[in-house]
Amino acid sequence: QVQVVESGGGFVQAGGSLKLSCAASGIIANIKALRWFRQTPGNERELVAVIRDSGDTTYAASVKGRFTISRGGAGISVYLEMHNLKPEDTAVYYCSVLPTTYYGDPSQYWGQGTQVTVSS
Repeated sequence: QVQVVESGGGFVQAGGSLKLSCAASGIIANIKALRWFRQTPGNERELVAVIRDSGDTTYAASVKGRFTISRGGAGISVYLEMHNLKPEDTAVYYCSVLPTTYYGDPSQYWGQGTQVTVSS
């Protein structure tokens, strides 16, 4: 069984910073990528940032230059540093592990989400 757990969300004023963390454990085949998504009510989940096994990263245009995705040194972990936050960054942020092979239900490769709220 796979477990993916996010932490670090919270409430911050516009212009502030937050750092999200994600740790995954369980039976996970080689990792193709680690990803952060976000979702607001009534909208589809949006890809925010991805870091591939090569180390290459990609960001959504709306966060480029403000957010940084990085992998942790131990185990399967990924971070999302968010700076100069804007009210439109308010969302539930989800961590997702993309393995080369899924074992069991793919939904278990997603975290439960962590709320980020940015006030104006």
